Amino acid sequence: MSTSLHIAKPADLPKLMPLVMGFQAELGISREETSVERALVPLLEGSPYGVVYLMGPARAPIGYLTLTFSWSLEFGGMIATIDEFFVRPAIRGRGLGTEALLSLCKTIATADVKAMFLEVDEADEKTIRLYSKAHFQSRDRFKTLYRQLAD
Repeated sequence: MSTSLHIAKPADLPKLMPLVMGFQAELGISREETSVERALVPLLEGSPYGVVYLMGPARAPIGYLTLTFSWSLEFGGMIATIDEFFVRPAIRGRGLGTEALLSLCKTIATADVKAMFLEVDEADEKTIRLYSKAHFQSRDRFKTLYRQLAD
């Protein structure tokens, strides 16, 4: 099975939405589909703030990955954050997620991105192992904080 990553375009929205809604349901995130679409469409249309990759065959993707971009003085330039990463439950545990992450890191590094970040539930040991296999590590001195400003 292929883990190739393809940049999602507006025409991919019907294939992407079930994956995104599945991911959010799995995490207990309750958002209306129209709200999710409004957040996705700019990325599918080429927004400089992020990109959505479909994973696997273009006709029947096995997952997706959303990447957003920002600037860091600490890291000396552009950094990326994996906002969402989802692989269909039926095919997890086969190394496809690790393969996709390693491929993504290689691709993003060629675009002069200095570091990649993500958040993971500290109790989710299985997902932490996945990210560790792709060479992500904890920044133990740092804790992620946030403040939601709008819906």
